[in-house]
Formats: sequence, structure tokens, C-alpha cells
Amino acid sequence: MRAGPVGVGVIGAGVISKTYVDNLSSFPDTTVVAIGDLYADLAEQRAAEYGVPLGGGVDVVLDHPDVEIVVNLTIPAAHAEVAGQAIAAGKHVWNEKPLALDRASGRALLDAAEAAGLRVGCAPDTFLGSGLQATSRVIARGDIGEPLTALILLQSPGPESWHPNPAFLFSEGAGPLFDLGPYYFTALVQQFGAVARVSAIGGKSKAVRVIGSGPRAGEEFDVTVPTHVSALLQFESGQSAQCMFSFDSAMPRTLLEINGTKATMVVPDPNMFAGDVQIRLPGKEEELRTVESTTQLSSRGTGVLDMARALRAGRPHRAQGALAYHVLDIMVSITEAIESGDWTTVDSTVEVAPTLPDDWDPKAATL
Repeated sequence: MRAGPVGVGVIGAGVISKTYVDNLSSFPDTTVVAIGDLYADLAEQRAAEYGVPLGGGVDVVLDHPDVEIVVNLTIPAAHAEVAGQAIAAGKHVWNEKPLALDRASGRALLDAAEAAGLRVGCAPDTFLGSGLQATSRVIARGDIGEPLTALILLQSPGPESWHPNPAFLFSEGAGPLFDLGPYYFTALVQQFGAVARVSAIGGKSKAVRVIGSGPRAGEEFDVTVPTHVSALLQFESGQSAQCMFSFDSAMPRTLLEINGTKATMVVPDPNMFAGDVQIRLPGKEEELRTVESTTQLSSRGTGVLDMARALRAGRPHRAQGALAYHVLDIMVSITEAIESGDWTTVDSTVEVAPTLPDDWDPKAATL
């Protein structure tokens, strides 16, 4: 078994790579040794920008002997294929969400990793942020009583007004359900456990949208997935959640509420790594009050760090492939429920990940 900081290679040098590389370079327990991309010059530029020793094509990561974890930041349609290449190269892999676009690809990836004795981790890792970790602590100590139901509202006009290349966010593997759903479903599973069945309706307001910023502003692109999804979830525990994910709303809104037997909780934004945990007790005069106020310790890449430390310690990492597969199963089941107009069973299940220790510090050198 190797010792010392874990070597990381990044495949995909797009916008989100900046945050990952910045964070993973700042953690003493991880070292970014190579960046690869189909566009080798883009990877070279990103490597030079952050002082990473090597940049180039995908092979500079897959063939690098010091890369132990491949961080796969490609577009959703390429997640399963690139992760499979990493496994075949003998590397552990961390995927951006979603794990894959369909159950068969996701299952095949996990099976290949298990056969090779390798690990799969997957975003979102926001549930490891101080905001959602505090949420778990508040629920565990009984502030809201027994959690019963949840409400999710994720509404916006859509990202095409600000994203310079938004077409992939309106195609298979994205839309508001696959792009933003993983944050909310992952957060809910941590509090309620696995989902048992779902029902849903969905649609889209426009067949064509227009890029609103950047060098391609004014270009049109096709919308191929639902841009509004309303879903009802029932958990194995019998608890339930109502969810709305929409790119068709002029009213931007981000909300996750958990209703318990004693109080209602407003959860910090599941797409962020910190925030206030607020509750309201029954009564006309009662107002929302903050019971936990948190600050951000780290952001994208936190799950990679936990995976690296777990790899050295020989323990399970928290943002496991099994969790990501269950979230994928939930989203595919919602899509099937939209098409069938009936309840769809979610066949997979998963265990809730343990919370981080109170003294967890991403900037500490532990390896």
C-alpha cells in the first residue's frame, strides 16, 4: 500500500475543473499530478494555470504511474465511458454527477470496479459540507422530532442566459432533474434513507432555447429533455417527499424543507457547502430561528479528499458509487414514471453514510 498524499489526475478541463484543481491542490493530502482532455491544448493551459506538472490528452492521466484517483469531469454522456477507462487502467475513479445516464451503464461501472478491487466515488459531495453535516446533527439530536416529510422547490428560468455553452444542460443526462436533482436526492437519502418508489409528471415549455452570453450568444439549440418535473417520493421507511425541478420558472427559488413531529426545518442549499440550519416550531408567533450557523471549510473535491484519506486508512469512503447509483436509479425511475403515468419501483437501496468527525479538517495533513 502506498503512503503519503494521494496522486490525482483530472480528465476534463472545462469550467468546473478550475474549482476542483484549485481545491485538490490546496489539500495537503492530495496532489494533482496531471490534467487531460480530448482537447489537449485546453488541458495544457489549465495545468500551466495551476502549476500542475503535466497536461495533455486523456492518456497523460490514464498512463501516469502516480495517478491513483482519476477525477472525471467530462460531460454527463461521457461519464460511464471515461470512468470505465480509468478502471481499466487500474485507477480509482471519482465521477462528477450523474454516475451514468442509465442503470445498465452505472451497474456495469460498479461491477467492473469491484472485480478490479478499485473504488468508485461520485458527486455530489455537498452533503459532506458543513451545512448538510450540521443538518444531520440537528436531526440526530431531536430538534424537529421524527422526520416525516420533505419539500423540494428548485425553480429558475434556466441556465442558458449565463452559461456560454448550455446545450448539454438541456439534453440527455441533464435538464433540471439530472443536473440538479442529485444534490437534493443525495441530501434526502442522508436523512430518510433509501427511496422505494416514485411517481411523476414532466414537460418542457420550449423546444428551442437561445444562448444568452459568451461568443455563441444568439445561437439556438434544441431542448430534448423535460425542463419541468414534479415528483412524489416514498422512502423505504414510509416517509415521503414532494419535489419540483424546473427551468421554466421566472421566479427563482431554492428550498429544501424537512417536516418533523416537533418542528419544520429549512435546510441549507444542497448545492452549497455551508449555510444556516433553521427551524420553526408550531405556533402563530413563532418565527424561523437559526439553530446551527456554519462556514464553508472546502468545496468541490471534498469527496475526493475523503476518498483519498479512506484509501490510505483502508475504510469506506462516504460519497460511494452505491449512493450515486441509487440516486441515478431514483432519477431514471422518475423519468419512467413520467412516461408511464404510474408509480415506478426503485429497486436499488443504500446505507446512509456516516457523518464526518467533529474535528474534520480538509487543510490538515493526515497522510
